[in-house]
Parts: sequence; C-alpha cells; structure tokens
Amino acid sequence: MKEYINKLITSAIENLKKDFKDYIFIAIGLIFYAAGVTMFLLPYKITTGGVTGIASLIFYASGVEVQVSYLLINIALLVLAIKAIGLKFCIKTIYGVSLVSIYLWVFQRIWEDPITGELPTLVGDQSFMAVVLGAICEGIALGICFSHNGSTGGTDILMAVVNKYKDVSLGHAMMLFDCVIISSSFFIFHEWEKIVFGFTAMIISGVTLDYVMSSTRQSVQFLIFSRNYKKIATLLNEQGFGVTVLDGTGWYTQTERKVIVLIARKRKSTAIFSYVKSVDPYAFISMSHCRGVYGEGFDTIKVKTKQSKHILVFATNNVNKLQEVKDILGEKFEIRSLEDIGCNVDIPETSDTFKGNALQKAEYIKRYYGFDCFADDTGLEVNALDGAPGIHSARYAGDHDFEANTDKLLKNLENASDRSAQFTTVVALLYKGQKYFFDGHIKGQITTERHGTAGFGYDPVFIPDGYDKTFAELGDEIKNKISHRAIATKKLFDFLNVWGA
Repeated sequence: MKEYINKLITSAIENLKKDFKDYIFIAIGLIFYAAGVTMFLLPYKITTGGVTGIASLIFYASGVEVQVSYLLINIALLVLAIKAIGLKFCIKTIYGVSLVSIYLWVFQRIWEDPITGELPTLVGDQSFMAVVLGAICEGIALGICFSHNGSTGGTDILMAVVNKYKDVSLGHAMMLFDCVIISSSFFIFHEWEKIVFGFTAMIISGVTLDYVMSSTRQSVQFLIFSRNYKKIATLLNEQGFGVTVLDGTGWYTQTERKVIVLIARKRKSTAIFSYVKSVDPYAFISMSHCRGVYGEGFDTIKVKTKQSKHILVFATNNVNKLQEVKDILGEKFEIRSLEDIGCNVDIPETSDTFKGNALQKAEYIKRYYGFDCFADDTGLEVNALDGAPGIHSARYAGDHDFEANTDKLLKNLENASDRSAQFTTVVALLYKGQKYFFDGHIKGQITTERHGTAGFGYDPVFIPDGYDKTFAELGDEIKNKISHRAIATKKLFDFLNVWGA
C-alpha cells in the first residue's frame, strides 16, 4: 500500500511539473502571437480568421481596440464551454485568452505612435512582407501553444463543446467560417487586395503551425544491440521510456542476440545515447526517423472505424462476472475482458477498501493498455465475523478457490446466532480522463449449508432479504436484477447512457 501511495505522489508531482512547463511555454509562445498581430497585421489592415479576425474587423470599423472585443467574445464562448464541459477543461483556454488580451494591450501601448495613437508600418509599403511576417509569427505562436496543450480560445472552444456530443470533424466548417470573416473585410476597405492578403496570411500561418507542431513532436526509433541488454532496458525503463526486447540471431556468429526497440521524441535522443553509453560504450545503435507514431504517449489515431459499439474493458478474467455484467449492460457496449486485450498479469490489489482495489485495477489497465475501462471489487461482509471476509472474500481460504472459501465461512459461523451479512460491490470507471465510482449493496442471511447450483462464489449460501432462496437457487435472471453487482452496474449503465457512450 505504501509503495502504491508513493507512486501516486510521484505521479502527481510529475504532472504538476509538466503543467508548470506547459504554462511557461504557452506564455512565451503567445508573445509571438501578439507581436505578429500588433506589429504586422493591424498596421496594414490585414484580416485573419477566428475571433482575432472578428476583433480586427471591429477595430477597423469602430476603433474599439482588438483586445477588448477579443476578450468579450471569448468570455461569452467560455461561459458556454464551462456549462457544457466543465471548468477543468477550460483552465488553459482561460489562461491563453487572458494572456493574449493582456499582450495585445501591452504591445499596442509600446508600438503605437505616442502623438497620433496609430500603429506604425514596420516594413514601409511592403504589405506582402508584413503579411508573411505576421502570419509566421501567428503560426509559431499557435504551434508552441498547441504543442503544450494550450488554446487561444475562439473556434477551439466551439470545437471542444461540439466534439463532446458529436464525433465529427469541424475542419471544413471552421475553414468556411474563416473565409467568411476574411471576405467581410471587403465591406470595410472595398479592396480585393486585402482579402487576398488575408487568405495568404491564413495559409502561411497554417503551414507554419504544421511545421512547428511536427518538429516538436517528431519521433525516432532506436534499435539497440548489446549483450548488456537487461541493464540498458532496465535503466531506460527507470527513466520513463517504454522499451521492448526482441529475440534475434547474429547470423555471422550463429548466436542468439537480444534487440532493444525504443520509440521516443527526437529531443530525447541525446539522453538515450547517454544512458546506453553509460552501461555499454560498445553497444551497436541504429536510430531512424519515424514519419508517424500513434498510441499512448504519442499522437492519437484519428481515423474513423466501422466499430459501432463503444469499447469498455472490464478488468476481470472471471467468466461468471464477465457474463453477468454483459447481461446487465446489454448490447450497446462491447465489453472486453483482460484476456481480450492480452493482459495476463496478476494486477495488484493492495488497498484496504473495495473502492481502492477497484481503482487500482482500473488505473493499471488505463496506464498500460490505454482503454477506457472499469473494474470492480466485491466482497461478502458478515456481521458475526466483524465484516470478514470483506476485501479478502476471493482469497478467504485460497486464491479464488470458491469451494474452500465457502467451507471456511460455514465453519467459522457454526456457532453463530447472528448470520446476517451483506454483499458489497464498488465499480471504478475511468472514462475520458475522469474517475467515477458506483456502488451496490444487498443485505441477507448466511445459510448453514449450500443450496442451489447456479451462480458462483458464495451464492449457494447467501439468501437476500425478501427471498427464501439463495442466489444459487434464484438463478441468473433474478440475481442479475437484484444483486449488489447488478445495482452497481445499473448505475454504471445509467451514467454511460446519459453521457452518450
């Protein structure tokens, strides 16, 4: 338990460090954004897309400074977003919008002519050069911002809200929106040249954004050949890199060799070479650039599939529990077991509560396999035994030895006058980055001997209140409507239905 808590603390500290780094880089990146708009686009009356483009049009038409209308429009959008997707998802957007508004005000105060209050044209009458420089500044800023999970608000907010409810791409809609904004500048300046420059700025900004994003996210693949592969793999793993060791054969020597395969961001290359050299200076290393890397820790696979059902992993290989949950959840979801995702390890359950054990199993699957998942921990709590077997129900007399567990329970209750008990189930769900918990309880009595052949575990000796038969006698059809697991799973089902799984 102590080791598990230490891991959680370490993980929390690392997340705080990462968030702090993100906020610093977002602050630096958005300086370029404000500089590009103030020094190159506004003085030459160039309109771009998004909320900044709308704010620019308002500025050209009425003289209201860009940061004022930019901030007001984004506040309205943020109110919508907070109601729809929650404050937590909007923190960095609020941070980005606030910084852009402040930076725009500061840059205009620094850059404007103190007498006329107008913004000077930095490159004289070279309007096209101003377009290029301004768009490059915007692209660099957005690239840095997006690479560190930031946002400048505007259409990003609308995309976040709509994507919460609909799995659709808004790229074409956003481009059409930007085209309308840029084209609207004609009604203010009556110059087609301004529209052409606006579209040029949009294209250059987009190309620069893609370049910055790809350069910061570029990945490389290492193949490391060494007889000290165990030490190298362990060291790299301790430094946070995922490694895979493959079997190989040295054809010249006809001896077996191990090959370490590692994929990482290019910026980590020097550190990886250093780690390998510290163990084996004579290791043979091949490094190659990867055109695209998708999966946990890298880019998200965005192509659509024909998969019609939402996949949820149930962290169990107990076929009885799996079928019970499938029957309750129905056909809307594709429920996969640990075996279905290739997990054959004994997941630790070191907590002293049902909730803690369920969460521990779910977090393990999410961390190492990436799926949205849920896990349960279930136990029988007998009053005469001070709540035992409780969290140890599956291992009361032997690990998942249901016969031995039931025998021990009946033996310990031989002389008990109070045979009341309750089944408890707690389900932990990790869904779209959030944690949710659902519990179920059912009270009853422990019989003096087994009755019935259906079900599993302690079902043959547990009679639920309001019935005169054990779970094993009632059968799956009734049990799946009234049991502790049925109650908890029904809450899970209702939640997923409401949130559109």
